[in-house]
Amino acid sequence: MSHAADGPPGDQVSYGHQTHPHGSWTSKDAAAYWTPQRMAGAAGTDDRGDEQAAPAPQLAPTARHFDGIPSVGVLFSVDGEAREHHCTASVVHSPHGNLLLTAGHCNPGARAAFVPQYQSGADSQPFGVWAIDDTFAYSDRATTGAGADLDFAFATVAPDDRGRMIESVTGGNVLSDTPGYRNQVSVIGYPSAQSDPADRAVRCDARTSRLAGTRELRLDCGGFFGGTSGSPWLTNFDEHTQTGRIIGVIGGVNGGGPSGPHSDRVSYSPYFGKEIRSLYNRAVKESAQSAESTQKAQSAQNGQTAQSKPSKPSQQAQQSLQNQEPQQDPQDQQDPQSAPSGQGTDSSQGSPGTDNAQDTQDAQNSPDTQNTQNAQSTPSSGGGGGLL
Repeated sequence: MSHAADGPPGDQVSYGHQTHPHGSWTSKDAAAYWTPQRMAGAAGTDDRGDEQAAPAPQLAPTARHFDGIPSVGVLFSVDGEAREHHCTASVVHSPHGNLLLTAGHCNPGARAAFVPQYQSGADSQPFGVWAIDDTFAYSDRATTGAGADLDFAFATVAPDDRGRMIESVTGGNVLSDTPGYRNQVSVIGYPSAQSDPADRAVRCDARTSRLAGTRELRLDCGGFFGGTSGSPWLTNFDEHTQTGRIIGVIGGVNGGGPSGPHSDRVSYSPYFGKEIRSLYNRAVKESAQSAESTQKAQSAQNGQTAQSKPSKPSQQAQQSLQNQEPQQDPQDQQDPQSAPSGQGTDSSQGSPGTDNAQDTQDAQNSPDTQNTQNAQSTPSSGGGGGLL
């Protein structure tokens, strides 16, 4: 029920990059295709089981339905059979304000759309429909074995018909290294309508632990059915700006959760460290080159002879690229049973926009992490696991 890696995972990982011709698929095209009628009429599948899990005694917290937040939304695909939203994605702060984060097995395809704060059945979406033009993932990613630790991907989003970048409209969350296995997080996602007929965003605030025998995180909370792959795990979530720091996404082993009955009650996430930062840097670099190419093409169409320059990052983005000494948090060491021990401390000390995660070493192969430097964007307006 999940995409296999392009090749067997190994010590050397390689990038997979899908580039689509600029101008051939725009946000205006995406909005024209995914009309309210087409969204309502689409039928979908999910990647965490063929059927909705049967009711069970409530032994763990359950995610609650709510109206969502601007920086988190759904992915729709136009390739092949048009179907309902199949995965969740979120806006990540970046110099050019055009970057999304999702699960690697949620590969959006060549003609895909992102709908932030998706509202089922609405005549119009609160923050529009945005075309995805490039995607970035490791070719060694998988949902089994070592490749499951690379089950994350970035995508760049085309500007809307007013020339705005998505982050300037929705705000963005700061990508951060995972500080350790114990973290207080808010997880926000969109189950598919097939799995959850309410077809609304869900949110759960809970504490993470280690998935035994792996270098992945585990969250016990019901309600994360198929369609929620790619859902961000946010620390330092600010209820006013409705943004935070992303330290994980639903994904990894088996696409982000166990199979079988009640699979919605447990979710997994890869551990964020040097691998995701390397992929992020590549996506930022490629998006800068794409922006320059797009501007040159537009200049040529307008009969301009002056050489175009890449779009200038915002002041916030420029500040995020400066070398600053981050604050650090203490983080519990993990026991040799591959499970957390001790009382622990929340990983989210500080405020959004300041990456104060400390590099940690688990007693059993905890990944080395380095601090990620990013500034916080704020939305202009307040406000999973599926296959392609």
